[in-house]
Amino acid sequence: MVSAVNEPPCGAGLRPGTLADWLARIERLHPQQIDMGLARVGEVASRLGLHLSCPVITVGGTNGKGSTCALLEAVLAAAGYRVATYTSPHLVRFNERARLAGASVDDATLVDHLARVEAARGAISLSYFEFTTLAILSIFQHARPDVAILEIGLGGRLDAVNAFDSDCALVTCIDIDHTSLLGTTREAIGWEKAHIYRPGRPAICVDPRPPASLLAHAQEIGARLQRQGADFGCAVQPQGWNCWGPDWRYDALPLPALRGANQLSNALGAIAALESLRALLPVDEAAIRAGLASAELPGRFQIIERAPTVILDVAHNPHAATQLARNLEELGEQGRTCAVLGIMADKDLAGVLAPLHHRIERWFAVDLPGERALPAAELARAIAAYPEIPGSRGARSRQRGPESANPVSVHPRPRAGLAAARQVVTPDDRILVFGSFLTVADILAEREELLCPDAN
Repeated sequence: MVSAVNEPPCGAGLRPGTLADWLARIERLHPQQIDMGLARVGEVASRLGLHLSCPVITVGGTNGKGSTCALLEAVLAAAGYRVATYTSPHLVRFNERARLAGASVDDATLVDHLARVEAARGAISLSYFEFTTLAILSIFQHARPDVAILEIGLGGRLDAVNAFDSDCALVTCIDIDHTSLLGTTREAIGWEKAHIYRPGRPAICVDPRPPASLLAHAQEIGARLQRQGADFGCAVQPQGWNCWGPDWRYDALPLPALRGANQLSNALGAIAALESLRALLPVDEAAIRAGLASAELPGRFQIIERAPTVILDVAHNPHAATQLARNLEELGEQGRTCAVLGIMADKDLAGVLAPLHHRIERWFAVDLPGERALPAAELARAIAAYPEIPGSRGARSRQRGPESANPVSVHPRPRAGLAAARQVVTPDDRILVFGSFLTVADILAEREELLCPDAN
């Protein structure tokens, strides 16, 4: 049992009131922002008698988790199920992390269940993620949904969500990220993520080249592993796309409403997971078609404006940046591409820049809140020092105009960077705002403030 270090458990007179009060206090309770392990969360869950009686689908992986959850939620809702979905992090409001029947959980409900966790934890110190995960799963337990979709926050083996069993676990892809916590190789990271699988239950792997460590762990525990390319697959056709598995097939499906070529793999994984649970959660083809066509998720190659085109994307590691570059290429040639970038200091910046640098004519480096953020001035220096790629469109374009003398500028926040980018583009150009969730969140929050000025 670990004692709280900053503040004692709330007494009646100390209990915070609003959701914002609660979240601010929870951030101060634990000595580490990220503290991997299941002992603390497992003990408090036991005290709460916390369990989900409905079928549970857990989604892990390096990238594509949020999109896969959104696709699962849309298909299951179209099939008539009352769906509970837990994802993280949020973009604008904390409430986005907990959805019931398609709507974010309200402040009052969150506060009630945060108070339940507070009463149960006693002297146990919980991290922000552990505390809020327990509260949201408590909400789901009391709401009694037909099915719950739970996104793994970080890694797998020691993530708080992994303290709860699932009926099907899905790993989207495995690449290098969070190396200080998960390891520096795909084999090490794959082993961590493989621990969301459960003995005797469906274990979906969408990564076309899964690490041997993931395969070995699935075999060791007796999980019912299904792999893209070996057990299920898909092919794009002129009329849509086809997909198939051991005893199922769908032809001429609509492409996912979520933009980007990577969404086809996410949709394939979602369908494979649902097919593996057909006995528990029957879903017909009409629901699959409707869900694919209606799924929504902000910040994933999201086009929010035209003329100039403004794209938001939370790509913040090399794998996601490579996919982002492919998605930009699929949009076709336009005018110039400018980029507004804000990122955490612990990310592989060189790996993020590699697939994108030669596509960007001008950069706007931005500051982000929090100690983990890479200062904009340091980010700008790294971008300016990045090697030119001979013959690239970006290299050629920077030689042709007077602004090429200063291709990188520094700004105090993402919305300021976007405003500066708008000053130098034409209607034929495009502005890419990407990196940390906080980068995209600042732009979405500004749009919300402009659309609903009385909301705050």
